Amino acid sequence: MTHTDKSHRGTIFVEDAEVIAQDAFEASQFILKLKAPKCAAAAKPGAFVHLSCDESLPMRRPLSIMRVDAGRGTIEVLYKIVGPGLQLLSGKKAGDRISALGPIGNGFVPHRERPRTLLVGGGVGIPPMVFLTEALRERDDADWKPLVLMGSEVPFPFRARPSTILVPGMPEGAIACMPMLDEWGVPSRLASLAGYAGCYDGYVTDLAAAWLSSLDQTALDEVGMFACGPTPMLKAAAAVARRFGIPCQVSLEEFMACAVGGCAGCGVKVTTPDGPAMKRVCVDGPVFDAQAVFAA
Repeated sequence: MTHTDKSHRGTIFVEDAEVIAQDAFEASQFILKLKAPKCAAAAKPGAFVHLSCDESLPMRRPLSIMRVDAGRGTIEVLYKIVGPGLQLLSGKKAGDRISALGPIGNGFVPHRERPRTLLVGGGVGIPPMVFLTEALRERDDADWKPLVLMGSEVPFPFRARPSTILVPGMPEGAIACMPMLDEWGVPSRLASLAGYAGCYDGYVTDLAAAWLSSLDQTALDEVGMFACGPTPMLKAAAAVARRFGIPCQVSLEEFMACAVGGCAGCGVKVTTPDGPAMKRVCVDGPVFDAQAVFAA
């Protein structure tokens, strides 16, 4: 592992962010909106922000960025309470100040020759998929056709409804969507084993495989897959991509201490052209080629 890569210097900012709003959802999920102009101006899909949850807790928490409004200088993150740090963060109110370090990490890189972007998010891995979708909508360098699939075993942090957008190849009965994406004109579908109405009854990666199996080779050659979620889900996503012969980028979720590459506590083994190597999820990732992380 090398510690000499300083390419991220000058691109990560520390700022005193202001809480604009914090909305609570079922299953201890929250969407936090912050005024963080420097982070908002530089953030790319797949990046995250390292937040100080409370003055009483020295360790920050890494949270994926879900939406950015560079003009207003705001960012939004979705998180689920896990441990005392995020419990403290959930108590922040509008007007409170939070130290924000970001944006951090290398993000997703869609390729124009594969405009059929298949975005797969599981649980708190949903936010980067929303960010990537919004970024693709703003690009005019290709005829981007994003399809967003989301999976959760707890209630989704939005009120799902039947989609108004037809998606050929979707399993019968899989009609639930994220309303905001539907309003953007972007098709989305939901998967869960919890029996929620309109959701595909199974894992979100199985839903992805079902849709991919409906495509001919010409269409498959235009598909690029992007995924974020728990490690078992990402491993399954890599297997699906391998099965259908499509490229896949995954955003890894790892515990982090410094989040700027100094502590090397988030190292993962990655296959490179020169052989196995240890990479830091925070600054070398969090996005990696799926097959480099999850070899067959």
